Amino acid sequence: MGPHRDTAEPPEGRLPFEIRPSPIQGLGAFATRAIPAGTRLIEYAGERLTPAEAEARYPDTPEQRHHTFLFAIDDEVVVDASVNGNEARFLNHSCAPNCDVVVDAQRLWIETIHDIEVGEELVYDYAFILPERHTPAAKKRYPCHCGAITCRGTMLARKR
Repeated sequence: MGPHRDTAEPPEGRLPFEIRPSPIQGLGAFATRAIPAGTRLIEYAGERLTPAEAEARYPDTPEQRHHTFLFAIDDEVVVDASVNGNEARFLNHSCAPNCDVVVDAQRLWIETIHDIEVGEELVYDYAFILPERHTPAAKKRYPCHCGAITCRGTMLARKR
C-alpha cells in the first residue's frame, strides 16, 4: 500500500508551524517543517456570529484601517477568531498565497496549495469583498504589505 497523507487536523501541540513576528504584519505563522501541498493545517476557529452581530461588534469605520479576526463562512455565519480562536488567526494575507481556506461542513480549514519549505510564512489571500465600490479610499482601509511581485496593494479582491 502506498504512502498515506493525513489531511485531518494535526494532534494538539503538533502543528507544523510556529507563531512569530512577521515582515508582512504583526505576527505570522512560519513552517517548522516541510509541508506537502494539499495538507490541512488547522481549523479557523472562533465564536460563531450572525453577520448582524459581527457588524455590531466591529462597526466598519470608513476613516480607520480595517482589522478584525472575522471570517464569513456564508451569508448566515461569521467566525470571530478573537473569541475562542486559535493560531489560524495569525496567518497573514498575501497576494501570492501558499494556502487557501476550504469550507467543509460549515467549518473553515486552512490548507496548503503548494509544497511549503521550512521557515516559509504561511499566507492566504483574504480577498475581502465590500458591498460598495472598491474606491481608492476603501482600498486604503485594507492595505496589503505582502511584498509579492503581484501585490495589489490591498487585501480587497479584484472586482470583476
